[in-house]
Amino acid sequence: MAEVQSPIIWDRIWAAPVSGAAVKFLHFLVFRSDFGGNLPMRQKDMARDYKVSPQAISSLMAPLCDLNIVLRPRAADGGQGSSYKLHPFAAKYASNEDMEAAFRSAILAIKAGELPNIKLPAYATAPPSEGRPDLQVA
Repeated sequence: MAEVQSPIIWDRIWAAPVSGAAVKFLHFLVFRSDFGGNLPMRQKDMARDYKVSPQAISSLMAPLCDLNIVLRPRAADGGQGSSYKLHPFAAKYASNEDMEAAFRSAILAIKAGELPNIKLPAYATAPPSEGRPDLQVA
């Protein structure tokens, strides 16, 4: 079965303030996630499978959580849960229809304040350079 991924994250990840190692780890998380973004593993299991220490997983996960690309759902008692989930805009889906339905739900949840929006840099047009460009033939 083919899977689809959101262009929202992958078209802008180069502009995110995260290291290359964190981007590589995000690819691992997407690969290991269920359709829709659920991550069915604990941090200890991630460390074992990724072949790093649990502390390294924390360091890789922190910037992704800061950008809301990886979410840490609240536990029933209101504290931080022990599981992780990919933001719907970063998750993989079984079909385009599933992705579009998840995006519609995520947009409504963001507007209602139930889901944080991702924090990627906005698109910006580079200002034109001044003067004549110094072009050289290779």
